[in-house]
Amino acid sequence: MHICIIAPERLPVPGDGSVEICIWAIARRLAEKHKVTIVSRRAPGLPDASILEQVRIIRLPASTPVHYRTSVLDYVQNESFDIVQIDNRPHLMSAVKKRFPHLPVLLFLHSLTFTPDTDKTARALARADLIIANSHSLQRRLTHRFPQLNNEIRIVLLGADLDRFTPVTTQEKYHLRRFYRLPMAYTVLFVGRVIPRKGVPVLIRAMYHVNKHLPAHLVIAGKGSPSYLRQLKLLARRLGVSVSFLGNVAHEDIHTLYQAADCFVCPSQNHESFGLVNVEAMASGLPVIASSNGGIREIIYSGHNGYLVERYREALPFARNLLRLGRNPDLAATIGKHGRADALEVFNWQRTATDLERLYQAALVQQ
Repeated sequence: MHICIIAPERLPVPGDGSVEICIWAIARRLAEKHKVTIVSRRAPGLPDASILEQVRIIRLPASTPVHYRTSVLDYVQNESFDIVQIDNRPHLMSAVKKRFPHLPVLLFLHSLTFTPDTDKTARALARADLIIANSHSLQRRLTHRFPQLNNEIRIVLLGADLDRFTPVTTQEKYHLRRFYRLPMAYTVLFVGRVIPRKGVPVLIRAMYHVNKHLPAHLVIAGKGSPSYLRQLKLLARRLGVSVSFLGNVAHEDIHTLYQAADCFVCPSQNHESFGLVNVEAMASGLPVIASSNGGIREIIYSGHNGYLVERYREALPFARNLLRLGRNPDLAATIGKHGRADALEVFNWQRTATDLERLYQAALVQQ
């Protein structure tokens, strides 16, 4: 097959956003058997066309979403694809399907962000030959919002790069802590956008309670607005919480940060469709403590590969689980091993690519 994967207009591929990470990981595996083209936005320092790991990447003008849509339609017009997958942009998918009605066009949704409950969105979604969601939770929310889609949404789970996200020895862990200038204390990691709905203030308050019983250090990796970061730093200072704000760490390097940590926490306060960071932490052999919401519940099983927090708006439940693991390194190691095993079996990009390949073939047969 000649497969075209069209990325959102926001970030280039390869990139550090979760959707862009998914696209690149999937395309690399599909390219082992098929011809794969990624269409992405132009970005300074990146060529307009390149071939990386057998994947052709075409970067188009994208000053606005409308500009990008026009660029995409003009590009596809002059190509010969067997199937097109568009990630997370229902209206872009609809425009492509409208222009090329005989071309199988699939929509891979990673969140609810771009599917507001409007008639316009419903009409756009109806054009897709197939809609794919990354979790049962996202599927349920979509069918509740758009009942006409019932039985038309398939589920494809995401994964992690199991060659990069791997457990390391204690000696290697300490070496990485020195590299990141982290203290030799129980190290708790958060990775993600530093925005209110990700729950970082809850985690900082949890660390305050942990520090009453155990020397611990919090590492926060991710971008946030200067004003919000100031609020968080002020909160940490007021509570006496030891914390490193590392800012954005490129995804090509982020595995070393997981390997430097003892535990990973995902304190999301709103629905998470999947939660890619949890799978990356599991693959790295880290026990995970996460909010019990959305697709996270399909990844983390309490007492097996981590702990789910039901009252995730409160700090104390996170603190109790952090102390449970911090005081019992053998328990933490066992849970980390279970997480690694689950990643190897279920949450790997090869499985994601294989599941997508089956859906592509079915769509071609039905066309």
